[in-house]
Amino acid sequence: MSEERFWNTDEYVSTAKFTVQDGVMTMRQAGRIFRLDPMPPKVEDINDYIVSAVRENDLTYFTYFLHHYESKLNKRVYRFLLTEGIDRYDPLRFLDYKLSCVLAMLECLQNYVPDKGADFLTYAHHFIGNALLDCRRQEEAGSFKSLDEYKAARGIAWLYNNSGKSAKEVIAEYAAEQNCTEETAAEYLTLARQNRSRVPFYATMQDEDSEETGEDVTCDDSWNYADILWNGIRADALQAAFDKLSRKEKFFLEKRNAICMNCGRVMPWDERYSFEQLATAYEYSSTSGAERAYKKIVDKLTGLLVDAGVLGVVELKLTEKNKKIAAAAYEYKAVHRYANDDDEWGEIRFDFSAGTAQIVKLADGDLSRTNVFAKVAIRQILKLSMNELPKKLMIPFELELEKIRYGS
Repeated sequence: MSEERFWNTDEYVSTAKFTVQDGVMTMRQAGRIFRLDPMPPKVEDINDYIVSAVRENDLTYFTYFLHHYESKLNKRVYRFLLTEGIDRYDPLRFLDYKLSCVLAMLECLQNYVPDKGADFLTYAHHFIGNALLDCRRQEEAGSFKSLDEYKAARGIAWLYNNSGKSAKEVIAEYAAEQNCTEETAAEYLTLARQNRSRVPFYATMQDEDSEETGEDVTCDDSWNYADILWNGIRADALQAAFDKLSRKEKFFLEKRNAICMNCGRVMPWDERYSFEQLATAYEYSSTSGAERAYKKIVDKLTGLLVDAGVLGVVELKLTEKNKKIAAAAYEYKAVHRYANDDDEWGEIRFDFSAGTAQIVKLADGDLSRTNVFAKVAIRQILKLSMNELPKKLMIPFELELEKIRYGS
C-alpha cells in the first residue's frame, strides 16, 4: 500500500441500523454487524488494511478489513457450529462466537509484523480456531480447566471413537504419541467421556479454500447416547438396564436428561424438564417430591449398572472434621457386583493443608493392589474445600476405566 495514502475515516457508519429489544435478533443482523456505509476505499488486497492499521496505529483500518472479511468469517463460524451439531436458529449464540473470533484477531494484530511477509489471515488462522474451540469449551457441561485440556480430551476421544481399540490400548497409544504418562492420558479420556457432548469429538474441518485447518471439531451429528447419559459406558449395558425400568422411570430419566433412549437423539439442554414440569406431569404435590423420585430412579439405574459389572460406587460417610488443622476423616465402602451388604467399611484421613490423604484401613471389596475405590474417593474429596465436605456422598464411576488408570 502506498505510504502516501491517508483516508478520512470520520464519515463511515455501520449499515446494520437496528435495535435489539429483549434479545431478539435475526441472523441477517448478526451476519452484517461489520458492514460499512459508504464502502471503504478499495485496495488490491484486504491485507493492506491490516498493514495500515499497524503502521498508522489506527484500528479504523481494521474495521475496513472486517467489512470485507465478514462474509468469510460468517461461513467459518457457521460451519463450525454445524459440525458441532449446533444447528438451531440462534443469532445471539452465532454473534458470541463471531465476536470471540474478532477479539482473537485483535490480539493477533498487536503482535503482527507485516515486514515478515506473512499474510495476516494466515497468521491469525490458528488463533481464530482456538477462539471457536474456547467458546465451545465454555458451553460444554463438562468442566475443563483450560483450552489445552479441552483439546487433549477431544484428541483422545477421537482416537477412542475411531480406532476400534480398547480404552487401555488407546490410553497407551495416546501417552506414547503425546509423551505423557498413561495416568494423564486416562484422565483426559475420563474428562472426554464424562462431558455431556452433543456430537462425537474431533474431526478435521475444511476452511474457505478447502484446505485443512487442523481444528478439532466434528462432522457427524450422530452419537452414542451412553456417552451422554452415563459418561460413555457401554451402550448395551445401559440399554439393558434402562429396559428394566418402569414407564414412569424411563419418562423421568429421558425428560430430565433431554434424551431419547430409543433413537439416541439429544434435545437442547435448555429444553430438559425442570422438576416442576416433572411434578406436573405425574401430579406430585411439590417439586421436591419429583426431585426425590428422580434421585431414586437414578440410584436404581446405578444399581442395575453395578450389577452388570459396568459401574463401581464409593459410599462415603464423614466421621471427623477439624477446621483448625484442616483435616477430616471418612469411612468408605466399595460397592460392586461382587460386594456384600455386610462388607466392612474402610477409613481414609485427609490433610487439606498439605493436599494429601492416607488410607488407614482398606474397605472389604476394594482392590488390594491398586485400591481403586479409595483412590477415586481421595481424588474427589481433595477437590473440595473444608466448607464443602458432605456428610454423606455416593460416587459412581466406570469401573474398568479406573482400573486402567490405577494400573489394575
